[in-house]
Amino acid sequence: MLNLEVQPLKKEFIQIAWERLNNLTKPPGSLGRLEEIAAKLVAIYENPMPEIKKKAVLVFASDHGVTEEGVSAYPKEVTAQMVFNFLRGGAGINVLARHAGADVVVVDVGVDYDFGKIDGLVSKKVVKGAGNIAKGMAMTRSDAIKCIEIGIELVKEYHQKGYNLFATGEMGIGNTTPSSAVVSVLTNSPVEEVTGKGTGIDEETFKRKVEVIKRAIKINKPDASDPFDVLSKIGGPEIGAIAGVVLCCAHLRLPVIVDGFISTAGALIAYCINPSVKDYIFASHNSVERGHKKALDFIGLKPLVDLNLRLGEGTGAAVAMTVIEAGLKIYREMATFDEAGVSKSDK
Repeated sequence: MLNLEVQPLKKEFIQIAWERLNNLTKPPGSLGRLEEIAAKLVAIYENPMPEIKKKAVLVFASDHGVTEEGVSAYPKEVTAQMVFNFLRGGAGINVLARHAGADVVVVDVGVDYDFGKIDGLVSKKVVKGAGNIAKGMAMTRSDAIKCIEIGIELVKEYHQKGYNLFATGEMGIGNTTPSSAVVSVLTNSPVEEVTGKGTGIDEETFKRKVEVIKRAIKINKPDASDPFDVLSKIGGPEIGAIAGVVLCCAHLRLPVIVDGFISTAGALIAYCINPSVKDYIFASHNSVERGHKKALDFIGLKPLVDLNLRLGEGTGAAVAMTVIEAGLKIYREMATFDEAGVSKSDK
């Protein structure tokens, strides 16, 4: 299942898009990145007049044993509590997804809590929390691959239901710690340069977090040339599932909006598995987590907005979804010079 072929975008569709964009009633390029978004969508969908039908934000939840090391401002129990909040529609992602007209799909891939059967929760639990990476592996290689496959399966399932725009989200207390570890190893960056303060830890906790990440890398010895090894040793279930979402969207020629730091760590795993996925990713925003920009730069992605966000959940991706739709609406609905009877510039 992981051998998903990803085709590069075809230049002829990009050319078709720009021919229309340059004939709309505006100076060429005057709508900046909104025009770039539209051209990219035309090429992804391979459709001269694409349409976004149904939108989904896939929110993957998992716990992390590394919270035992005191690296987060919140206790581990908050992960399960927030899952219930998602299901009730009361979280930030629910509000912004409603604003964007998107559905929120809440997926348990590794929460250390027995939810039983609850309406609205997609149960795909691989582990009951990732292992404490400061003491050993996050999960086995087999479990890491299962997490990626879950992301792949869900995209296929929801695409069959008519969804053709996906966004990634996550919930997991402590998950900026494995994300920093993943980004440090895969981008060959010093831990201090890719580690931030997560949900708002103090300076003392931040220093401890940096040391914990260094210890995790030293103990587990992840192989930077093998993204599966990195994911299993110092990653997390939700990071793997997000990697699967990115891989499958690229395979099915669907755009995927990647949220913040944790989601980008997942996208980085996918990129290291198959660099061609880059063409299908929209980087939603640049978070205040210092490792986020490092990961985006490594992949070669430029975020659409910068709002000082650091919540996660898919909130930045939901905001970016409205920007992406604005770009497509400009492309589809704006009149051309001929249609409007407006004279073109003679220069």
